[in-house]
Amino acid sequence: MWEPFGQGAARRVTVPDCHQVLVLVPHVVAGTRLMDVLTLLEADHRVQVVCAVPAGSPPGTEEFVLAQGALLIPWEHALRHRFDLVLAASHQDVDRVHGPVLVLPHGASAAKSRRLHGHGLDRASLTRAGRVVPAAIVLAHDDELLLLADACPEAVPHAVVAGDLCLDRMRASQPFRAQYRAAAGIGEDETLVTVSSTWSPSSTFGSGPALYRELLREHRVAAVLHPNIWQVHGAWQVRAWLADCAGLVVVPPEEGWRAVVIASDVVVGDHGSVTQYAAAVGVPIVLASTPEVRPGSFADQLSRHAPLIDCGQPVVAQAKRVPLTISSRPGESAAILRTTMYRLLGLSEPARACRAEPVPVHHV
Repeated sequence: MWEPFGQGAARRVTVPDCHQVLVLVPHVVAGTRLMDVLTLLEADHRVQVVCAVPAGSPPGTEEFVLAQGALLIPWEHALRHRFDLVLAASHQDVDRVHGPVLVLPHGASAAKSRRLHGHGLDRASLTRAGRVVPAAIVLAHDDELLLLADACPEAVPHAVVAGDLCLDRMRASQPFRAQYRAAAGIGEDETLVTVSSTWSPSSTFGSGPALYRELLREHRVAAVLHPNIWQVHGAWQVRAWLADCAGLVVVPPEEGWRAVVIASDVVVGDHGSVTQYAAAVGVPIVLASTPEVRPGSFADQLSRHAPLIDCGQPVVAQAKRVPLTISSRPGESAAILRTTMYRLLGLSEPARACRAEPVPVHHV
């Protein structure tokens, strides 16, 4: 054992007496969201962060964690130890670990968009044996609090409306649009059309793979594919399917999509979160597909107001800005999340300022 806790830890550690934070990473989607949150714990020598990947997680999840430089501990060790804070961006396995759990959305909203999935703020998702599992349930919007109060009223005292840190980081990134375009190899006079796709057969990639080739005839095009597509089918296969799309900018699943969305002139998307974030930061939108979604969801709002693509017409002329308010605490998410984490840790908050930072310039 080389963990900084457990039997014999005093002989191993260099920084002793730390509060232990466990980060649950069941898949890359959750992992990318949690990496944003972990920046709020930086420069605090009172805190030690470790990560664990639950058994049965998709291929590539452990590799993602290790690529971040994070300390990855065996899943069975995570189940035996009690932590001072557990961070999760999924409800998977949160009832199996020990310590106060903070669970936040891994997309745009804690409430799911697809009708067949429900909305995810129900009693079945949040409770086990009649007990609310998370100590803090992070919501992005006040409307989600209403959903929670209707579906699982006993969880309302655990709710924290904290806005959306991903959105706040994208807004902080907008002044650097020119740098993001240059990093993606987009010239000043070129039009960048980003095609975003969630997973499932009804997604952009699942239902219309020829779209990428069609758009490349007139524009520079970037592809943002949901990490589940990469994990289920494999990176080789994804790139093989796109091999005849010469000039396509393929954004890796770990990081880069936010910078590319900011750099874009138009986003062609589906019901996934990337399309919603693009709308929320003011990028003109065209929908490639509109599956049945939950009434009142952000995806439903987009389907009612954004145009559906007509491949016989210029895509830029079709695109429309669709105002979408996905956060009730704009610009405040970093501060609210940090306050919540330190409350659960039982530690005083650091005195330094806390704000959402721009996303990195990512060369693709």
